[in-house]
Amino acid sequence: MFYYFLRRTAALVPVLLMISIFVFLFIHALPGDPARLLAGESATQEEVEAIRRALNLDRPLLAQYFDFLRNVITLDLGNSLRTGEPVAAMIGRAFMPTFWLSICALGWSVAFGLVAGVISAVRRGSLGDHAGMFLAVSGISMPNFWLGLLLMQLFSVNLGWLGTSGFDEPSDLILPSITLGAGVAAVMARFTRSAVIDVAREDYIRTARAKGLTERVVVWRHALRNALIPVVTMAGLQFGFLLGGSIVVEKVFRWPGLGTLLLDAINFRDYSVVQAEIMLFSLQFLLINLAVDMLYGFINPAIRYK
Repeated sequence: MFYYFLRRTAALVPVLLMISIFVFLFIHALPGDPARLLAGESATQEEVEAIRRALNLDRPLLAQYFDFLRNVITLDLGNSLRTGEPVAAMIGRAFMPTFWLSICALGWSVAFGLVAGVISAVRRGSLGDHAGMFLAVSGISMPNFWLGLLLMQLFSVNLGWLGTSGFDEPSDLILPSITLGAGVAAVMARFTRSAVIDVAREDYIRTARAKGLTERVVVWRHALRNALIPVVTMAGLQFGFLLGGSIVVEKVFRWPGLGTLLLDAINFRDYSVVQAEIMLFSLQFLLINLAVDMLYGFINPAIRYK
């Protein structure tokens, strides 16, 4: 398993290199001039050119890319073009709010999705099954921004129970985590239901029932455990999407996280921040996939890595 881990880790290097090229080209293809935005509309062309030289934006694109690549390798993300603050400090300040939001959203959505999916699979074709799957489809189809506004109207404006924006206390996590995790819960419920139904047809499930085991033991200890591998895969992918895809929810709730920071950086064409954040999102997604693959061996000891 250790050598498999080393090979998978080494394979991340060319992937990240390709991502860095696409990120750099994408950022510089965006319309707008950061030097002009910083100088203001009333600035002269000479003042704009002076700012561009100060920010090294007048250098050839290839030279700028190698500067960016060197900074990534040495973990020196540079300074923000807009504020001059170190990019690492800005990302570090915004990372934990997004992390806790993603953890809370993933926690409740996976728990709900597992329970709802198993119950729907066990009671396949019943009214409860149809109701659960209807809620799952609704959760997938419902836009995040609409659900967030609906929850704010009900629990913040009408009832006054929870805040509407910011991250000042733990209770502020409730509404944005529900909004962010609704789609994940729906996906997990449908995926768990399908996985458990497939496993329930296997011979060892019939053998477990023939041995006189209770239905609860058969479902939760045998069926669910063997159905967890595709479910864990989906949970890992969803966690990666939550970390990098919470932009809309953060904007609705004015959450001080990575999504809000990324939107502000794009608006001001802050190349350093945008490049660093997209590379961070990509690295997170790749590492989560690697962690999920390594978990397979713990969930099912029959799996061996070569």
